[in-house]
Amino acid sequence: MAESADMEQLMTSFKKFAIHGDTKATGKEMNGKNWAKLCKDCKIIDGKNVTSTDVDIVFTKVKAKTSRVITYEEFQKALEELAPKRFKGQSKEEALNSVYKLIEGKEPTNVGVTKVAKTAAVDRLTDTTKYTGSHKERFDDTGKGRGKGGREELVEKTGYVGAYKNAGTYEEKTKAK
Repeated sequence: MAESADMEQLMTSFKKFAIHGDTKATGKEMNGKNWAKLCKDCKIIDGKNVTSTDVDIVFTKVKAKTSRVITYEEFQKALEELAPKRFKGQSKEEALNSVYKLIEGKEPTNVGVTKVAKTAAVDRLTDTTKYTGSHKERFDDTGKGRGKGGREELVEKTGYVGAYKNAGTYEEKTKAK
């Protein structure tokens, strides 16, 4: 019973890594990039016994000749290849179980993902209150962009020249006379 639950967790981890970074992935097949990510995130790659080159070689060995992806069965074969290399002092079965323990329940990590730069230079360059000239026209008082109205001269069909300040006051002047 415990072994079937472990295999279920292994299958779940396989699916999570298989769909990582690919919106069209179904979770039934894993590409080489995600296989390498699984090995790195689950600490199968230790830098001494198992390197990223070893992981790539094993991936190429277990996949079909013309294929670019591995299935769950090929994934298990790849783990069987890597297990004795990663855990040298253990028997093949113990090494395989140790590798399964490393992978079970793990998900792809997003460590090292690019973050928004928060430096004084970037803040100064993106502060819309300091813009001058025609660039100032592109933003309202709150710093929000005006969209098309800020980029293009939209013609107001009022009959007045664009920069005329006293628009709409002609009738008041003529009534006063």
